[in-house]
Amino acid sequence: MALASELPLPTTRPPRWVVKPVAEGVDQLAADTGLPRVLCALLAQRGHTTPGLIRDFLVPKLATLGDPNVLPEMPQAVERILQAVDQGQKVALYGDYDVDGVTSMSLMYLTLRAYGVKPHLFLPSRMDEGYGLSLDGFARLFEEFGKPDLLLALDCGTTSIKELKWLHEQGVDCVIVDHHELSPDGRPECMALVNPKLGQGFHYFCTAGLVFKVAHALLKARRVPEFDLKSTLDLVALGTVADLVPLVDENRLLVRRGLEALGQTERVGIRALKEAAGVDGFLQTHHVSFRLGPRLNAAGRLDTAFTSLQLLLAEDPVKAAEFAALLESHNRDRQAVELNVYNEAEQQLLALGDLDQHHAIVLGSRNWHPGVVGIVASRISRIANRPTILFSFDENGMGKGSGRSIPGFSLVEAIDICREHIVRGGGHAMAAGVSIKEENLDVFRVAFCDAARKALTDEALTPVLEMDAEVRFADFTYDFLQNFRLMEPFGQQNSEPVFLCRRVTPRLPGRTMKDKHLRVMLTQDGVSMEARWFNAPLQNLPKAPWDIAMRVQRNFWRGEEQWQLTLDAVKSSEM
Repeated sequence: MALASELPLPTTRPPRWVVKPVAEGVDQLAADTGLPRVLCALLAQRGHTTPGLIRDFLVPKLATLGDPNVLPEMPQAVERILQAVDQGQKVALYGDYDVDGVTSMSLMYLTLRAYGVKPHLFLPSRMDEGYGLSLDGFARLFEEFGKPDLLLALDCGTTSIKELKWLHEQGVDCVIVDHHELSPDGRPECMALVNPKLGQGFHYFCTAGLVFKVAHALLKARRVPEFDLKSTLDLVALGTVADLVPLVDENRLLVRRGLEALGQTERVGIRALKEAAGVDGFLQTHHVSFRLGPRLNAAGRLDTAFTSLQLLLAEDPVKAAEFAALLESHNRDRQAVELNVYNEAEQQLLALGDLDQHHAIVLGSRNWHPGVVGIVASRISRIANRPTILFSFDENGMGKGSGRSIPGFSLVEAIDICREHIVRGGGHAMAAGVSIKEENLDVFRVAFCDAARKALTDEALTPVLEMDAEVRFADFTYDFLQNFRLMEPFGQQNSEPVFLCRRVTPRLPGRTMKDKHLRVMLTQDGVSMEARWFNAPLQNLPKAPWDIAMRVQRNFWRGEEQWQLTLDAVKSSEM
C-alpha cells in the first residue's frame, strides 16, 4: 500500500537552489580548532564561532544543565506536589494523547512513584472529549477515580480558563506543566503554571523536557537516593524529537543523551516497541520521527493513547509485546485512513486550480478522521509550500481542524485575526488546532487566506532548496566524518546539513529498489561514493553529469559504522 507521503502534489514553482554563504573567520576557526574547514563552516553558520562554543556544542555535558527553579512558577509547583506527597493526597495526571503527552505522563508517574505516590493516569479520548482539559473529561475522571485533591495537567491546560475555573469550584487544586501558547483571555486558575512562555527563556522545551525539569526541581528539594533521573532520558528523547521542538541548548543535550539511553534501554516496553518497528542498537532522531513516534501516536490518533502509555510503563515483557503488537496494528490502520484522507484532499486541492492564486490552503470534509488531518496538512503544506489547515466535520457540522505553516507565517496570529469565525483555536506559530462550524468554513477560508496574502511575499511562497555548503567528495575525509557525527542529533534548528556537489558522474543504470528507489555509485575527481535516491524518476533520469543536493548519513551494519549519501535533488550540470 502506498503511503500518503509518496503521493506528489503538483506545484507551479520549481524550488530555487541556494547555497548559504560562508561565514567570516572560518579559516581562522579551522586553524584554532584543528577541525576541517567544511565542518567549521557548518558550525559557524549555527552560531558556534569560537573554539569554546564549538567544544561545548560538540561535547555537551549533563553537568551544564541549568537550575530548574528558574522556570516560571516552578517553586510553587514543587511545594504543592510535595504537599500532596506528605499528606498522602489523591493525585491524578491528566495528559495529551500524542507522544509528548504519553512520555510526559510516564516520566511524571515514575517520579511520583519514587516519592511513594501512585497517581491515577487519565488520557482523554480524541473522539469523545477532544484535546486538553474538558468538562466531559473531568466527569469521566471523577467517575473512574473519584475527586482528586491535586490534578497535574501535562501538555495541556494553559488555555483552559473555563474548565479550570470549574475545577477550582469543585475544590480540586491544579498544577499545569505545559509549553503551549498563552490564552489571550489570561492565565488559568491554578496553583502553578510551569510554562516557559510566561518567562524569557527555555521556550524550546516540550512538556517531556519540562517534566524532566520538574523532576529535577523535586529532587533538588528532596532527594530520593534510589531514583536515578538520568534513567528517564529515553522518555525525554522520545517526546522531544516527536514533538518537533528545537534541538538547541538543553534540548539538544537531553536528546543526545536520551538517544544513547534509547539504544541501550532496559525498559521492556520500549524494547518491544523497537522490535516491532525493526529498530535495534544505534538510534538517531529519524528512527524516533519515522519509526517509533508514529507507532506511539497511532493509537491516540484513532481512539485513545492509553495503549501507548501502558507500553511505556510496562514491566512484564509478555504484556509489553502485546501492547507493541496492538500499536503496530493501529499504525497500519492509521496509514490506511491517512491515505484515504490524502486522496480526497488532493482532489480538493486540484479543484482550486493554479496554486499561485492561493496564499493559503483550507480544506474540509465529513469523510475525514480528525486524528490524521494534522499529518495530511503537514504534507500538503510542505509540498505546496503554503500554510494549510484541514478540517474534519462531524455529523452535526462541528469541525476539528489541524494546521501547519511555513516560515514567515504564524498560525496563532492568523487564527487571532480570524477568531470571530471560529469556536476556538490555538497552538504554535507552525502548528495549531482550530474548531469551527461547517457553515463558517468559506468565510474562515477567505479571512485566513487574506491574512496569508498580507503576511507572505511572493518570494516566501516560492519553495527553496537551501544547501549548507558546496563540497567535493574529497572533503569527506575520515577526520571530517568522525567530527561531523558530533553535530548530531539533528532536528529543528539544528537541521541535518545538505550539501551541493557539482558535476558528479553516475554509474548507470544503478540498482533499483522496490521499483521506485535508486542505488547508484557516484564519482567525482576519482573519488567514488555510494548514494541512495528515494522516489527517483527512474524512467526520466537527468542527463549526466549531475549536480546533486545530498546528505551524508551514517548507520550501522553488523556492528560497523557505515557512511553513505542520500540524494535530495538532482539536476543536469550546467555546461
